[in-house]
Amino acid sequence: METYESIKKWKDAHIPSYLTNNVELNTFHDQVMLKVLEIALERTTLKKSPCKFTWFITGSGGRLEQGLISDQDHGIVYEKYTTENDLYFKELGEELSKGLNIVGYPYCSGNIMSSNPIWCKSYKEWKVQLYKWMEEKSWESIRYLQIFYDARALYGDTEYINQLKTMIYEQQKDYPTLLKRLMENVKLLKNSIGPMGQILVEQHGVYQGHINLKYAAFLPYVNSVRLLSIKEGLIETSTLERIEVLREKKEYEGLLKDSYRNFELLMNYRLTLFQVKEYDDTHYLNLKNLTKDQRKEIKRILKYGKKLHDVVIELVNVKEI
Repeated sequence: METYESIKKWKDAHIPSYLTNNVELNTFHDQVMLKVLEIALERTTLKKSPCKFTWFITGSGGRLEQGLISDQDHGIVYEKYTTENDLYFKELGEELSKGLNIVGYPYCSGNIMSSNPIWCKSYKEWKVQLYKWMEEKSWESIRYLQIFYDARALYGDTEYINQLKTMIYEQQKDYPTLLKRLMENVKLLKNSIGPMGQILVEQHGVYQGHINLKYAAFLPYVNSVRLLSIKEGLIETSTLERIEVLREKKEYEGLLKDSYRNFELLMNYRLTLFQVKEYDDTHYLNLKNLTKDQRKEIKRILKYGKKLHDVVIELVNVKEI
């Protein structure tokens, strides 16, 4: 029988061959995590799930946008609540989080993991929790909603996730203020271009001279496209897939004209960050390593992302789009 340590060894040996293609890299991550699930299931007390369940990943994993190193973002939806089921999936969630960490997926600093009871519930309990998050005014509840909307079933029935996402769509359709609250949560944006048109880089520390791709480049696209996806009730999780579907709608065709290519280029730039030791290293791009044309391209992508973000925020803020 495989162990978490043997999976880590296999992962570390094979992942370099997937660092030239984002789709292949994320497919490989899926394979690794499913191997972890196999072992976790074997290590539970019951050895067999007492009911149907879905294990989902979210964050960059849910969106198929992981780099070389990715932290954990996952949860469980199981068929029905009983005391036995609750204990079983609590045990499974803890085993999954431990196993993923051993294999090389660091624990999530925000505790978005199946080991956290907030992210491990029966389908009925998930419905109650989502309604609670939608009704609450807290920043954390809105953040959780957006994290859940990026969920992708890695194992089990995809319908659990799709039905729960549809609840969020229906709620914001009936109560437009929810979309505005979601917008307020992502309204603030890290400046990436200075007043003289220069790319703003880190001024101090180990990443001096680097640009933070996650906050300066990726999030303007990810957050804007997610907002439009929630408004339209899309079940797709990948930012690129969401853009493709949204561009079929006349009202978004012009707005998203260059967004697919820009986001694809961003992921290609991140694939160049393979000489890394820690999770944070995968977010920082050293401008000194880029050619003049590449710096020009990055600047164009950053400007477009800022414009996209500002337009979507304004549309949601002023009226129902």
